[in-house]
Amino acid sequence: MKKKEILVLEELLGSNKKIASEIRKKLEERGILTINLLSSPGAGKTTLLEKMSEKLKPNYKMAVIEGDIETERDAERIRAKGIPAWQIITGGACHLEAKMVGKLFPEIPADLDFLFIENVGNLVCPASYDLGETIRCVLLSVPEGDDKPKKYPKAFTTSDCLIVSKSDLLPILPFDLEHARKEALETNPKLKIFTTSALKDSGIDELIAYFVAALKELRQKNA
Repeated sequence: MKKKEILVLEELLGSNKKIASEIRKKLEERGILTINLLSSPGAGKTTLLEKMSEKLKPNYKMAVIEGDIETERDAERIRAKGIPAWQIITGGACHLEAKMVGKLFPEIPADLDFLFIENVGNLVCPASYDLGETIRCVLLSVPEGDDKPKKYPKAFTTSDCLIVSKSDLLPILPFDLEHARKEALETNPKLKIFTTSALKDSGIDELIAYFVAALKELRQKNA
């Protein structure tokens, strides 16, 4: 990469970081816990959000920002669950940026408990862009294989939690769960790890408990 290209990228990331910090401050002042979900395409982010919405809706208010290159399909799926959702269509960009989220800020209800951001499916680019989240989670689905933490380290080093998804396929596919956990923790020793199956409703309650505890901690900090 040429020096000029590096400088432009540094300026872009610096500007993004500033906007993200402003977004985080505003959301946290409102007591909203914001979770940025990263993964490869098809890892199960939307299905996970659908399942969590069913469990959260009776007691908590949540909304979702969906990021995709084209179509509103994921946002439509979330809205069908009775959850507010906004679709950001990037038109080719492989990641969301803080300024995209910032444009939606006036529409975000002030009384939310949780704001989930489903990033564009990609384990590379989204890892470099802070969106103003409080928590970043990376999903690793069983069909992808257990070697991703070392192959795509930044998605794991910048995340707070790892969600192993589609665990109902563990008996069928050659995915070594302990190997994946070991390599993930070698990459980032602070990772919280959850093994889930939205299809079988496994591990979802534990993941939600983690988010609820983080919400309480955020609000206690603001009290």
